[in-house]
Amino acid sequence: MKRTYQPNNRKKAKKHGFFARKETKVLNSRRQKGRKVLCK
Repeated sequence: MKRTYQPNNRKKAKKHGFFARKETKVLNSRRQKGRKVLCK
């Protein structure tokens, strides 16, 4: 039987990675604030 969680790094990165976050308001506001670290 296959387990339910089949990790896929590319899929995960596309959903939750830096480039996915780049489109959001949060990241833009952090950039304007001059944050050293934008994303974990």
